[in-house]
Amino acid sequence: MNAGVHFGHLKKKWNPRMLPNIFMEHKGIHIIDLNRTNESLVRAAEAIKNIARTGRKILFVATKNKDAK
Repeated sequence: MNAGVHFGHLKKKWNPRMLPNIFMEHKGIHIIDLNRTNESLVRAAEAIKNIARTGRKILFVATKNKDAK
């Protein structure tokens, strides 16, 4: 927490569908469960590998401008 790294989002801006992915709340911020995040990333990587094996195209779309501050 003291390092100021990004752990989650403001509680007032949350989406109720994220409830299973919330580890805890701290000072008005929902802390994301990193174990669940890791599991989801592993599943996503497997899905991408399977799509690539079949030769289908994959399109990655960014949601933020990399220069946004």
